[in-house]
Amino acid sequence: MTMAILKLDGLTCPSCMQKIEHAVAGVDGVQAVKVLFNAAKLKAKFDPHVTSADALSTVVSKLGYTVVGSKVKELA
Repeated sequence: MTMAILKLDGLTCPSCMQKIEHAVAGVDGVQAVKVLFNAAKLKAKFDPHVTSADALSTVVSKLGYTVVGSKVKELA
């Protein structure tokens, strides 16, 4: 399992958060997703054999938000 942490720009309200969470949760291989509004970050746990952090960034970008940085770490 892998964790992606994406730093976001353009979050303005809680409905933005829900919109992003819903879209990313629908990606095959994503097991959990949470947007931290005050920190402007998305945390997603996913199967790296099915999807990637880049794919999740693309989903967020297509919604009209900017991903300004990302980290990926393997979970034990």
